[in-house]
Amino acid sequence: MERIRATFDRLRQAQRKALIPFFVGGEVDGAETSSLLLRFEDAGADVIEVGIPFSDPLADGPVIQAASARALAHGATPQRILAAIASVRHRLQAPVICLSYWNPLVQFGAIGAIGTRPDPAPFVRAAYASGVAGVIVPDLPLEESTLLRRATRRAGADVATILLAAPTSPVERLRAIARTSEGFIYYVSVIGTTGVRKRLPEGLLEGVRRLKRFTTTPVCVGFGISTPAQAAHVAAMDGADGVIVGSALVRALSEGKSRAEGVRRAQRLTARLRRAVS
Repeated sequence: MERIRATFDRLRQAQRKALIPFFVGGEVDGAETSSLLLRFEDAGADVIEVGIPFSDPLADGPVIQAASARALAHGATPQRILAAIASVRHRLQAPVICLSYWNPLVQFGAIGAIGTRPDPAPFVRAAYASGVAGVIVPDLPLEESTLLRRATRRAGADVATILLAAPTSPVERLRAIARTSEGFIYYVSVIGTTGVRKRLPEGLLEGVRRLKRFTTTPVCVGFGISTPAQAAHVAAMDGADGVIVGSALVRALSEGKSRAEGVRRAQRLTARLRRAVS
């Protein structure tokens, strides 16, 4: 969590916005996951978001769903993805954030009987030991996030619980999210799932400003941001502290004639996004 705070402090002093690329961990293997972390940082990422795949990714659109299915077919597990992160943690300056769902977190290393109280503490401890700075859990609502935050404190783990806010969130809920979210707040730009979109929704600026009125915590905008022009537009918004790009990069990784070409495409797109966001 402290690494996230230090990153945004540095960016604020430099009058820059954060670029946060996303990819699905384990889509090929652990070696590629480690390599992508380094490549995205080399291309200009300030924070890197790694998806831990789940068979029911309710917040994700078809591009990320397909990547998650490929990762699971290749044997990706939370343990293997955390090991890949750990293997390069000392070479990375950018904080690493993991996005996954509640089920993989509470089943991490589970050996208890069915019906026992779900406990994310084993995952939190392992994530912290691997160098993970924060966790995003799209299917964990604000009201139930206490269990995760308590687990981090109980484990002595400096791992941020990053919450999502949406255009449909009423004012009192935005206030509560603003009080509770750690590291930054993930503002979902659209009503719906992740995915490449031709245009950003109307009212996005108003939504970001409304959230920012309640907090000094950084606000990063994601879902649907696909091009450098869109990223530049969001980065210029009053109240936006960072831009998150996922589906466009995941699609670039899969579009090359070979996987190596796909990786180069994704790295080039990240560099273009960096120039647009700066």
